[in-house]
Amino acid sequence: MSIEAAREYLARFGMDGRIKEFDVSSATVELAARALGTQGQRIAKSMSFKTGDVAILVLAAGDVKIDNQKFKQTFSFKAKMTPPAELAELVGHEMGGVCPFGIKDGVKVYLDESLKRFETVFPAAGSSNSAIEMTVEELERYAQNLRAG
Repeated sequence: MSIEAAREYLARFGMDGRIKEFDVSSATVELAARALGTQGQRIAKSMSFKTGDVAILVLAAGDVKIDNQKFKQTFSFKAKMTPPAELAELVGHEMGGVCPFGIKDGVKVYLDESLKRFETVFPAAGSSNSAIEMTVEELERYAQNLRAG
């Protein structure tokens, strides 16, 4: 899976035409902000955490760090990032392109409240040189396997 999977998933909602692809990397918050000409905090970074043989995705504003104690209270396991070599197998996207679109079945997605500060945010779109601009409401509507909490 990759940008094609994200594009195919977003096409179901007529959103695929909004994907932006860059000639430069957008694999980190800083690189994505530079490629988009925006502030880093508006990048909706997708972080994958592994527990056992499954991964979850947490999307948060680019300037947010995970509070390990709150994470463990919320999810009942210690915050351990999914190893990059396992991302494609567990989530469906490689490092730098992880997003909540076109992901593997069973990957639960959570949105951090930090995203609500912005009118629009920019999650990746399946590759290390892509993004899509969405309102937080659109992200809530179109993120695959979205869970409350």
